[in-house]
Amino acid sequence: MSFGAGLWRLADPKVSLASFASLFLGLAVAGARAPLAWGWLALTVAGIFAVEVAKNASGEVFDFDSGVDQAVSDEDRSPFSGGKRVLVDALLTRRQTWGIALAGYALASAAGLAICTLREPRVLLLGLAGMALAFFYHAPPLRLAYRGCGELAVGIAYGPLIALGAFLVQTGATDATLAWLSLALGLLIAAFLLINEFPDYRADRAGAKRNLVVRLGRGRAARLYLLLAGLAYLVPVWLTATQAKPWLLGALLGLPASCWAGGRLLRESANTARIVPAQAATLIAFLLFALGAGSGSLLGG
Repeated sequence: MSFGAGLWRLADPKVSLASFASLFLGLAVAGARAPLAWGWLALTVAGIFAVEVAKNASGEVFDFDSGVDQAVSDEDRSPFSGGKRVLVDALLTRRQTWGIALAGYALASAAGLAICTLREPRVLLLGLAGMALAFFYHAPPLRLAYRGCGELAVGIAYGPLIALGAFLVQTGATDATLAWLSLALGLLIAAFLLINEFPDYRADRAGAKRNLVVRLGRGRAARLYLLLAGLAYLVPVWLTATQAKPWLLGALLGLPASCWAGGRLLRESANTARIVPAQAATLIAFLLFALGAGSGSLLGG
């Protein structure tokens, strides 16, 4: 029973929405050009999901060893923060957690190799970059999440890497408009990570996990959240103005949720219970951005 519960936590469906938002954006732009290759899509989804579970599993071990997961107090826990806690809550053993991580990385590698060999060799570099960012997000020697680079890594991985990779697998080409849109989506997903770090502020600071919230302090980090979101929404406006593609303004569907979440974060940056709704609103914002931009591209492109 505990193994299934632990595996479910590592799969973390609500956070996996970030990867599927980027995937949807890439596929929508591809679908505007030609019918999708559903078999290759299924293999792409399997590879992304496998590496995400693997990243969560290996990260659990490294965060547990650093002590940050154990240091999160009950009042600072939220559905979006505090780690998956499969080791802290004894749902999985260390051996089981590593086994899930290795299996996930192996399955993702197999899916990637099949795509590179049989469909599109150029996706290899994107796949290797994604795997490296996933593992070294927590793992030494890079420990990106501990050095204030985790937000950048997440923005790249869940923005351009997934969207452009999915597009490349489907079409064998690249697309400049998609590159800009996926970069904007990556900014919103980086903002989602940033707001999720606020409840963990005390635990991360005690465990030397020097992410941007720890480095900047909660006040300046809240303003950084607004900057990331603002830059993201400027992209579809700029693309519409320069490329005469008004359907891209569908990305602004997420703007009200981002504005509300940013205001709540500025006022309540030290209050976890009050931040949780803003975390949910940030998730909704990037989903609506991807839905609006992707649907607009599919219908108007």
